[in-house]
Amino acid sequence: MRTWLITGASRGFGALIAEKALQAGDAVIATARKPADVVERLGDHPNLLAVRLDVTRESDALQAVAEGIKRFGRIDVLINNAGYGVLGAVEETSAVEVDRLFATNVFGVLNVIRAVLPHMRRQRSGHVINISSIGGYQAYMGWGVYGSTKFAVEGITEALHQELAPLGIHATVVEPGFFRTDFLDEQSLVKTALELPDYDETVGAMRRFAKDANHAQPGDPVKFAEAMLALVNAPNPPQRLPLGSDTLARIEAKNRLVASEIADWKELALSTDYTA
Repeated sequence: MRTWLITGASRGFGALIAEKALQAGDAVIATARKPADVVERLGDHPNLLAVRLDVTRESDALQAVAEGIKRFGRIDVLINNAGYGVLGAVEETSAVEVDRLFATNVFGVLNVIRAVLPHMRRQRSGHVINISSIGGYQAYMGWGVYGSTKFAVEGITEALHQELAPLGIHATVVEPGFFRTDFLDEQSLVKTALELPDYDETVGAMRRFAKDANHAQPGDPVKFAEAMLALVNAPNPPQRLPLGSDTLARIEAKNRLVASEIADWKELALSTDYTA
């Protein structure tokens, strides 16, 4: 029986992953700001421990991990899922909005990783899975600051993959596209207080698209949760796992653009080395 620690487990991806893990016979430390919401969503289960965790508070992370270790003795899988989005142009996003977003999406991930890794290192086993986004591979208008938090998660995970491999611990960053969750609802998505008319053709269009796309996204959240079980069961899990046809299309398009720009600018790039 494996033990999972899942952040943001009261709804969305987190709740679905917890549900699938419990059905597989595993134990789950399901965290949320309000543990009662976890119990209401997942019910009373002997292998479920609902724990309070505000990821922006390192003390909460340490306490949640301690409670989980006391109950189950180990943590085998960490799913860093808690987070939210901000929709707005880079210029429109205030310093306060940026600080709050990074506090959850980046510093919160680091808080939980630092709390969990000492136990995985002691075990010489474990799997850290950080939920990113297609926005962490390619930025897009209206999602620049949100994407920057996911770019950070991608970089953190790539380094973890190298640092933890000799210790028998895996690290994977998961890049979902648009899935039919409540991500585009007001409880998961913040729109910037400032909206500048000059950005109406770009960011304004994205705001309108997000409104129309809500609960009409192409990705199936249940299949996403099932994919997490397949990932954890893999003997040699990848460093990066894109999920969704829209994600694959965006990655392929960016890779083509990068290859094209490298070819166009290769001579100038090589010219900057020291010459004997």
